[in-house]
Amino acid sequence: MPSNNVQRYRESLMMSKAELARKAGLSTLTIDRVEAGRPCRLDTKRKILLALGLKVTDKDRVFGAPEALRPRLALEADVAGQELRHY
Repeated sequence: MPSNNVQRYRESLMMSKAELARKAGLSTLTIDRVEAGRPCRLDTKRKILLALGLKVTDKDRVFGAPEALRPRLALEADVAGQELRHY
C-alpha cells in the first residue's frame, strides 16, 4: 500500500508516469518506486512536487508527515476533538 499521494495527484492532473518523470527529470522507474511507497531522496521529492505544479511546502500533503511527527499530529487531532488516526 502506498504511503504517499503522488499517484493520486498525478492522476488528478491526468498526467502519465512518463510525463511526470520527464517534467521532474527522473526515470519512470523512480516514479514507479515512489508511487509504490518506497523511500526516496529529498531532492527526488522536491523534483516531483515542482513537476506536479506544487510548492515544497505541500510536501506533507503529498508525501505524508515525517514518522517523528505522526504521533504528535495524531495527539493534536485528538485534542482538537477530531478523529484520532492510527499510523
